[in-house]
Amino acid sequence: MPGDPQADCLFCKIVAGDVPATLVRETETTVAFRDINPQAPTHVLVIPRVHHPDAASLAAAEPAIAADVLREAGEVAKEEKLDSYRLVFNTGSGAGQTVFHAHAHVLGGRGLQWPPG
Repeated sequence: MPGDPQADCLFCKIVAGDVPATLVRETETTVAFRDINPQAPTHVLVIPRVHHPDAASLAAAEPAIAADVLREAGEVAKEEKLDSYRLVFNTGSGAGQTVFHAHAHVLGGRGLQWPPG
């Protein structure tokens, strides 16, 4: 059922505490942790506790939780003292998504060029 934890999902396992992560923030609906392969000096992932394969499906099914992810991304940026930062939602393997659980990348701490790649 949409939203339910998936046994084969790395991020669901992080939410459950079965896989360790360097946590930055936690709320009732979200978990934020440092990326294990950072692409910038600050690279934090913000995920919903519920499982949805990507940001669009999360927003369609549970818009309030999608808003929580965005709000928490802003809180992460504030706590990390980022004046400028980028939020990235990859959707699909062709866009670089490797874990199919909705998540926002908070990237900052260096200049970020445009277009991104």
